[in-house]
Amino acid sequence: MSDLAIKISNLTKIYPLYRFPKHRFFEALSPTRKKYHEDFYALDDISFEVKKGETVGVVGVNGSGKSTLLKIITGVLTPTSGIVSVNGNISSLLELGTGFNPELSGMENIYFFGMINGKLRNEMEPNVEPILSFADIGNFIYQPVKSYSSGMFVRLAFACAININPEILIVDEALSVGDARFQAKCFAKLKDLIDRGTTILFVSHSTEQITTHCDHAILLNQGKIVEQGEPKKIVNIYLDLLFGKKSEPEEKKIVTEEIPEIIEIHHHNELQSTFESRPYYNPAEYRWGDRAAEILDFVLYQDQKKFPSLLCLDKKIQIEFRISFHQEILIPIFGFALKTKEGVTLYNTNTNMQERTGVKSASSYDEWFVTIDMPMILFTGDYFISVGLASKAPNGEIIPHDRRYDSIHLQIEHIAHFSGFVDLKAGISIEVVSNVRTT
Repeated sequence: MSDLAIKISNLTKIYPLYRFPKHRFFEALSPTRKKYHEDFYALDDISFEVKKGETVGVVGVNGSGKSTLLKIITGVLTPTSGIVSVNGNISSLLELGTGFNPELSGMENIYFFGMINGKLRNEMEPNVEPILSFADIGNFIYQPVKSYSSGMFVRLAFACAININPEILIVDEALSVGDARFQAKCFAKLKDLIDRGTTILFVSHSTEQITTHCDHAILLNQGKIVEQGEPKKIVNIYLDLLFGKKSEPEEKKIVTEEIPEIIEIHHHNELQSTFESRPYYNPAEYRWGDRAAEILDFVLYQDQKKFPSLLCLDKKIQIEFRISFHQEILIPIFGFALKTKEGVTLYNTNTNMQERTGVKSASSYDEWFVTIDMPMILFTGDYFISVGLASKAPNGEIIPHDRRYDSIHLQIEHIAHFSGFVDLKAGISIEVVSNVRTT
């Protein structure tokens, strides 16, 4: 355990589910120990390790066992079986109310929080001022926390959790509470803790938080670990589960997203090759869908040049696609997304969002030639485009046909006059008034 912060071995948590409340009574008094309940496996024989200094995200659909896992690690729940080994002091922020006494004031709860985390009053004294400064709730700190709004509560709870110098920080969706400025403040503090080598384990439904902040990710489903590894890969598999669509076992999984600007359907003689043979194709793409229609080819132009080695700022790009339909599809939807290499979405749209309803259906053996026109305002670096074709069923369900995540790799030339993600064309002007004297 010298280089490990957390080690989970064969962890299982079982809850008894009774159909009627009286069955608890019958089971307790049964002379033959008759079973009146069904076993629900909130966690089913899971194992993983978290290294010291690592930031690990846990994702999964609702009811997959994420919160149960964190509560067992922090000691709030006891496992049915298995071993949990923790190497270092833990600070946790699980759900509103955990570790706080609603009858006590905010100030009293700071010391109470410290006490349940193994710190004496005099050991908490140096942390009080940073907690008050971060929470920034003014004189409410002297009022009972039962009178706090949810935003004030989470401010104080988060401030306590991160300012007791934890070796391991565990957070369960707490960052979804609070206003945008406070959330930005929290993420800045998380980055500071990461830079200082704090081990962080957190649950989030935000896939971009997982890809941006985590070194490793774990996907839970129905109490089991489906997959663990590189965050971007895990997020893609999570989206498969979230949208209820799975590839055949022998196929690569696929997912898509959506587009910018104007989409038009027309024919183009350049689109007679294959998607995979194109210079900008990313062989590590993530693809899935039922293939009732397929995105077969694409070509990219800038300044009338096909697939330039680097893309230039301020020159519009045009991407054209060839799509082949293998069966009749009602209300087809084409879309695309532009992301950073870390997985942060910069732009995402589709024909449904843009209300482009000119094409109501596609017949078997039809071909579409689709064009995206997009300004090039990106900063130096690498970006990825995801594309996809889906359809909308009469009941409103979206049916993915061919989704290709991160399938096109864009590289932008060196740019010196700004930094960030996009060029906002902001101007800076200075007016200098010299030698002004007043009499």
